[in-house]
Amino acid sequence: RVLIGGENGTGKELVARAIHQQSPRANRPFVAVNCAAIPETLIESELFGHERGSFSGATTMKRGQFEQADGGTLFLDEIADMSLSTQAKVLRALQEQQFTRVGGTKLIKVDVRVLAASNKDLLKEIEKGTFREDLFYRLNVVPIVVPTLRDRREDIPLLVKHFLHVHAEEQGLKIKQVSPEAMDVFIQYEWPGNIRELRNLIERLMIMVPGPVIEASHASVALQVRPQLSATQQAAGVQAPNSLLTRHYDSLRDARNAFEKEFIARKLREHHWNISRTAEDLQIERSHLHRKIKLLDVEMRPEM
Repeated sequence: RVLIGGENGTGKELVARAIHQQSPRANRPFVAVNCAAIPETLIESELFGHERGSFSGATTMKRGQFEQADGGTLFLDEIADMSLSTQAKVLRALQEQQFTRVGGTKLIKVDVRVLAASNKDLLKEIEKGTFREDLFYRLNVVPIVVPTLRDRREDIPLLVKHFLHVHAEEQGLKIKQVSPEAMDVFIQYEWPGNIRELRNLIERLMIMVPGPVIEASHASVALQVRPQLSATQQAAGVQAPNSLLTRHYDSLRDARNAFEKEFIARKLREHHWNISRTAEDLQIERSHLHRKIKLLDVEMRPEM
């Protein structure tokens, strides 16, 4: 059993998956459960399953996550968010490698390796009386603490390049380059959201940055930090991008539409709202530009 600690976004589940993949159980199931995301009234049924008719709404028998992970690995993420009563049942299942479904009487035996993770200090939770000491020692056979991104800044350039390739492939986009100044912004940033925040940021920049290079100004605005422009950039009048980079979007389509609307409006202003020249600059047909203007509700000059 392995207990994985670390802040949110450090990649605890990735560590758990890597442990599973390097183990003799690699060809068996890996089942991940986010304990914090399951209501207390449902978590016992989720972990151990239930029999038909065991409670209102239980119209069929359901196999729990312990059963589904039989022969493989069960990863219990944010285990400190379990209630004490659920912790007691998990402890019993770990000790005996058997349990009963909710509403059932038959003992079900399983062969499961349990990995657990938490972003909380479990020793402090024990002191507060919110985590069972016996469960902690049962899980804490091999402790692993995943370091924060700010504690391994030397990994940031490699991670940036990796996520650029990942998102370019996922979205069918041409991979962008990162200027040395932008990379310095990434390295100096504190990353409170760790690797998850970095991955999301690179995805946003891949979508929203119009050119082939992510500059320091793009990175600074996206991270909502003050951009550090060089004297040459300041003399050239380089401006930070607008707030498109920091807005929240519900989907990739919404982000693309927001960018296209802003980009088309800017090109129209540059060409003094001349449709032909704007379409030529955008390398699209006039009819296509007209459709985009209508579809995206691009604001035109009042006289138009």
